[in-house]
Amino acid sequence: MGFSEYIYPGAVHTRFHHALGALHLMTQAIDVLRSKDVDISNEESEAVCIAILLHDIGHGPYSHALEGKLIPIHHEELSVMIMHKLNQEFDGKLEMAIQIFQNQYPKKYLYQLVSGQLDMDRMDYLNRDSFFTGVAEGVIGYERIIKMLNVFNDQLVVEEKGIYSVEKFLMARRIMYWQVYLHKTSIAIEKMLVLFFELLKENFDAFDQGKLSEPLKHIIQNSNSIHSQKGVAELLENYLKLDDIDIMSAIKYCEKSNIKVLSFVASGILNRNLFKINTSKKEFARDLIDDVRQKNVRSLGFTPKESVRLTILGYETNQAYSASKNEILIQMKTADVKGLSEVTDFYLDDNIIIKHYFVYPKNL
Repeated sequence: MGFSEYIYPGAVHTRFHHALGALHLMTQAIDVLRSKDVDISNEESEAVCIAILLHDIGHGPYSHALEGKLIPIHHEELSVMIMHKLNQEFDGKLEMAIQIFQNQYPKKYLYQLVSGQLDMDRMDYLNRDSFFTGVAEGVIGYERIIKMLNVFNDQLVVEEKGIYSVEKFLMARRIMYWQVYLHKTSIAIEKMLVLFFELLKENFDAFDQGKLSEPLKHIIQNSNSIHSQKGVAELLENYLKLDDIDIMSAIKYCEKSNIKVLSFVASGILNRNLFKINTSKKEFARDLIDDVRQKNVRSLGFTPKESVRLTILGYETNQAYSASKNEILIQMKTADVKGLSEVTDFYLDDNIIIKHYFVYPKNL
């Protein structure tokens, strides 16, 4: 959830809660499929449960906000690396779980339960995040959907009478992304956090490094050592010791930094003096950007170079549903299977929606 608690004060639940919830839903899905004579052995059941329990273990502090910033590796790749590390510790007992997680196991529907357009991951986080934020539109009928699951030709399918629950699921996901996960204030503070971390690395030699935690210090000093096996192993060891507290402690320390731009960003995060954010369907005009950057110099006393750093441009994308990639399959009463887009009366927007953002100091 990153900094969603700044907008929704109840959103203080952890990824550990989500991992346990997804595991619980997986056990329910396995029971339903077995009741419909789908062959899932005890070993496969254990493996797919391990895969869903560990599916997000590669996430670092503040979740997606610092994705690829602490270590320039995607969290799913980090998850696999951590699973291999655990596999060694448990004498190879995670081998099948890793195969399922990487979609290398023969029974493809097991992978689809872990990672697909209707997986246990999404089933859990939509309801969980809806509950803790109070955004009622995110509530889905996960019990109904799970009861309607089946397997046909090695593919996960939903029985026809569950189609309306699937439609509600897709609508809930779309609303939750724009109203919660990609809420414009969340975007603003996450971009502030990324800027803070970049400035911290750039000015790392200019202040007392003893104020930072040892794992964070190691990662900042050695983030480029991913090209050697030893370097990656040491980075991963320190990465696993990090949590939100390490980052927040660094922000608190840097609030008093004599590096003005670093102090300015750290103070804004701590005291909720958040940057302003404008969003648009189109890219922002160069005249507007230049005007804001000039005001940064005149009003706040920053250098032109610092002013550029304090104006953050980019875009976020979201796709509610993809009819071309792993489409949700519906098993009709006639026993044949069709893609959801073929049988639903519900409007499926499979376009990728792009929202451009322009983030800059609020007191301008």
